[in-house]
Amino acid sequence: MTLPFPDIDPVAFHLGPLPVRWYALAYLAAFLSGWRYVLYLSGMDKGSSIRGRVTAAHIDDFFPWAMLGVILGGRLGYVLFYQFETYAAAPAEIFRIWNGGMSFHGGAAGMIIAMIVFSWKKGLDVLRLTDMICAAVPIGLFFGRIANFINGELYGRVSSASWAMVFPNGGPDPRHPSQIYEAGLEGFVLTIVLAALIHINAVRNRPGVVSAVFLAGYAAFRFFVEFFREPDEQIGFIATWLTMGQILCLPMFMGSAIIICWVFIRERHDTSCANNPEKNRN
Repeated sequence: MTLPFPDIDPVAFHLGPLPVRWYALAYLAAFLSGWRYVLYLSGMDKGSSIRGRVTAAHIDDFFPWAMLGVILGGRLGYVLFYQFETYAAAPAEIFRIWNGGMSFHGGAAGMIIAMIVFSWKKGLDVLRLTDMICAAVPIGLFFGRIANFINGELYGRVSSASWAMVFPNGGPDPRHPSQIYEAGLEGFVLTIVLAALIHINAVRNRPGVVSAVFLAGYAAFRFFVEFFREPDEQIGFIATWLTMGQILCLPMFMGSAIIICWVFIRERHDTSCANNPEKNRN
């Protein structure tokens, strides 16, 4: 027994001759909901005199940077990591983003670069900004994975599970709805975990902890779900069992460890300076 695939039209509606796809609406919902949530988080330290504090005005200014970082990084990452030969043969296709083809890892890299440059220009504590953004990213991941499911793309491996589905472009065999697994873990669960953490004063006063948990949490969930997700056809398995998605998660684990080490080093330094005022003046 398998579940029927809900054959939803990828086009949500038309604005005259212009088709508006669920994929585009997912990105819009991700940016708007994430932006509102980060604005809320920026108000939690209202009135604080903490140097480098991120304000609502900073978030508004950063919004276009975030959009460019995610879209350009996500598209470039997909082109380089997953379909380089295809796009090298037809470069004009790179700009047809509405046809799908975005890499989360590329989008994350683009966002990181945008946050570093923006924080440097505005004199912000970059880890305070990354904590707020990372807390909101899983909301966007949830919408994105649901859009992948509606498009019938990025489906799972062949399965005999009772909840497996026959996807329109996945052949006659039922498969894991891996997009739903990712929406639940990378999206819903990670949102709840990070929301709980960032509302704890002890965590919020240690900039970088939320960012590190996000990197490790996403990498762990993605690495796990990749065992149920069909590898990209043009790449297949790497070293007989790994997928490209799993390979790209390894730097995220490393980044998480580096951030945690930096958090403790900075805290020890700040404590040392507080206990030795003369050291601060020298």
